[in-house]
Parts: sequence; structure tokens; C-alpha cells
Amino acid sequence: MQRTIGRSMLDNFLGPVARWYKMTIIGFLVINPFILWTMGPFIAGWVLVGQFIFCLAMALKCYPLQPGGLLAIQAVVLGMTSPHTVYHEAETNFAVILLLIFMVAGIFFLKDLLLFIFTKILIRIRSKMILSLMFCFTSAVLSAFLDALTVTAVIITVAAGLYAVYHKVTSGKGFDEDHDHADDPGIGNETRADLEDFRAFLRNLMMHGAVGTALGGVCTLVGEPQNLLIGEIAGWEFIEFFLRVAPISLPVFVVGMLTCLAVEKFRILGYGAEMPAAARHILEEYDRIEDSKRTSSQSAALVMQAIVALFLVVALAFHWAAVGLIGLSVIVLATAMTGIVEEHQLGHAFSEALPFTALLVVFFAIVGVIHDQDLFLPVIDFVFTLDQNAQVPVFYLANGLLSAISDNVFVATVYINEVKAALDAGEITREHFDNLAVAINTGTNIPSVATPNGQAAFLFLLTSALAPLIRLGYGRMVVLALPYTITMTIAGLLATIYMV
Repeated sequence: MQRTIGRSMLDNFLGPVARWYKMTIIGFLVINPFILWTMGPFIAGWVLVGQFIFCLAMALKCYPLQPGGLLAIQAVVLGMTSPHTVYHEAETNFAVILLLIFMVAGIFFLKDLLLFIFTKILIRIRSKMILSLMFCFTSAVLSAFLDALTVTAVIITVAAGLYAVYHKVTSGKGFDEDHDHADDPGIGNETRADLEDFRAFLRNLMMHGAVGTALGGVCTLVGEPQNLLIGEIAGWEFIEFFLRVAPISLPVFVVGMLTCLAVEKFRILGYGAEMPAAARHILEEYDRIEDSKRTSSQSAALVMQAIVALFLVVALAFHWAAVGLIGLSVIVLATAMTGIVEEHQLGHAFSEALPFTALLVVFFAIVGVIHDQDLFLPVIDFVFTLDQNAQVPVFYLANGLLSAISDNVFVATVYINEVKAALDAGEITREHFDNLAVAINTGTNIPSVATPNGQAAFLFLLTSALAPLIRLGYGRMVVLALPYTITMTIAGLLATIYMV
């Protein structure tokens, strides 16, 4: 009986995931106390960061919330961080949490409009290069004035809708039938190759869009949360922030767009996947049927969704309220004006964002370990020992590297506060402070596209319901981001050397 219960407990642990993965997580939990007691909290902290990144990398095997959460709980129990620090990190990022809860749900209620618009775009623009450039450029422009997570939520909603339509039809069902589009067995061998090609096509577009959010987010005061933090400490208003960052952000923007065209043209590292002819035919037929059967009530709902979408853009652009509160307004307006008034109709909209919100708070616990154990302090100290002329490009690279490992908002907070302290102590001039602030901003935004945990928008995409459908795992994201990482990082580095 004892053996049966023990085996059942192991079977229940992390559910149906592979046994080797379960044993790996158990191994992490067993060895961490010994590493802490024998090697000290600094080494144990870096080991924990590596273990958490492993959980993110295995996101398609097991959602990172459970294994990552176990590691975070253990870190608190072992005293590597405290509940107070975790709460403080969550409180500091409350605006992001609020955004995820309400804005992603708000976008859900605009999905009919988004699917209507993007279906027509995809079936009319046949050039993959133009389509890719449009996704990248539009995401960049929107992210510069809105929010990267909001833009990512939009493109996820679009891609998931298109995938659902195609998967349903290739499974032998009609457009109006219920269907689980995560279930592949109903697809015949003759269409499976087309399905894989369509997945590759959507992976390309999603990565172009995600990189676009980074290209636009670096440019303006409101593009990323750390931008606002840096701007406040430096005393820069919107225009001054844009002008100071422009010598780096604009060349990188151009290089990013050229990279988008190059990877599609030369089919580099999985790019260049075309939409299968069968998929295009299905989307064209879907568009034709939807247009023919659309009632006046459905047309009115699309009009109201368009009005709400316009409200969303204007409200975000002029910062009428916190982004999360604007998202809540979108939920109220979009549902009230389209007849969605029952509780169960609202609940599904929150299912996409809440798991990621919980994972983000777990991530803040890991950031708490980084903070409490001063894991980045040696890097900071080393950079300040360098000659001032070398500090700007090294700050850029150091911020990029550390942001790719942890969290760009946290890294920016640590570095800008250290630089401000040096300015207040008279150790650096105001001009040098401004140059270092630019390097911190661009460093946390540009090289951090290397990994999903480097950018919140990338992490959101990795852990979304769409990622497993289109087979977009951690490793594949790193590979697809690699051309952008190389070209954009080098362009930014050269700009910090010659233009700042």
C-alpha cells in the first residue's frame, strides 16, 4: 500500500509531464539547500536563476507556473528572499499586473473585429515579405505610443483566431461547428504537411510582431515601463527622451526592419515560410461565408467594436488613465454595446491572462532573490571601474546581458539608481549621466530580445495558449530572435560608441 501511494504521488506530481522532467524538478528542490549551505547564497542564487530559466525553456513540456512556483516558494523558505520583497516587487509592478488582468481580457472582446480585419489583410497581401514588414512596423509604431503587452495581446488574438479557423476545417468540420483546435488526430496525413507550414507561417509573423514591440518600445518615454522610470530620474519629458535616445533607437529601428526583410528573403533560421495554398483557400472561403451570412446585429457589433478600439488607441496615446483601467473600460464598453451581459460569457476572457499574471508574480520572487543576494553587484562594480569613455558601451552590453537573464525593469532600476547616486555624489558629470541613462534604456530594451524572459511581451507570447498550437517553444523563440539579436545589438553598440 505504501509503495502504491508513493508511486501515485509521483504520478500526480506535475500531472502527465515526462518522468525525467519530474525527477529534474525534484532534483532541483533537493540540491538547492545543500548548495546554499555549502557554497553560500550568491552561488545558490545564480543556480536558482538558471533553474527558473530551465522551467521557462520547458514551457511546452509543463507550464512554468508550477515548477517555477515551487522553486520560488523554496527560495522564500530558505531565506534567499522574503515575502516582503516579493510583495514589494509585485507592488512596484502593479500597473503591469492590472494591465494583464484587464487589457488582455478587453482585447478578447474585440476579437471579432480583429479577425475580420486581419483575415482580409492576409488574403489580400500575398507577398510574405510585405506582410512580415507590416507586422513588424505596425507593432513597433503602436508599441512606441501604446504598450508592448497590449500590442502582443492583439497579434496573439489574431493568430489564434486564424489558426482555429484553419484547424477546424482541416479536421473535417464546418466553420460553425465546435472544435478543439489543440487536437490533431482528426487531421489526415495529406493535410498535416500544410498544417506544419501554416504553423511556421504564423510563427514567423508572431516573432516579427514581437520584435517590433521592442523596436518601438525603446523609442519613447511611454514605450516600456523602465523608460518611464529612467525618464523620471533623469528629468526628461517626452520630446527630450525621444531626442536623447534617437541616435541609438532610430538606427536600430532601421536595422530591425532591414533584418525583417533579409530573414524572409533568404529564409534564415526558419523564416520565409509561406502560407499554404490550402490555408489561403480556407481563409478566403471563411471570409466569403462570414460576409454573406453576417446579420445587421453582427454588423452593428463590429461597428461598436471599431469605436471601442478607437477609444482604446486614443486613451492609451493620451494616457487618460493607467493602462489596466483603460482595459477595464474596454471590457465594459465592448460588452455593454454588443449584448454580452452574462457572467459565464465574461469568464472565458480572463482565462488567457490570469495564468501568466500568476507566473509573473512568481518571476518577481526570483527577481527578489537577485535583489536580496546582490547577484548583479559584481557586474555593476566592474563597469564603474572602467574608463568613462568605455562605460557607455559597456553599460549598454551589461544591461542587455542581465536583462536577457532576468527582468529589464529590475535591471534598469538597479543601474539608473546607481548612476544617479554617482551623479549626486559628484563622481560623474551631468553629461556623462545622460549618456549612461541612454545606454541603460537602450541596453535593457534592445539586446534583451535574445530570450523570452528578457522581454515581458516575449514571455507573454511564450506562455500564451497560442504558443503550443504553433509549436513556439523557448528554444525556437531564441533561434528565431537570433538574427534580430545580432544585428540590433551590434547596431546599438556602434551607435553608443560613435553617436553618444
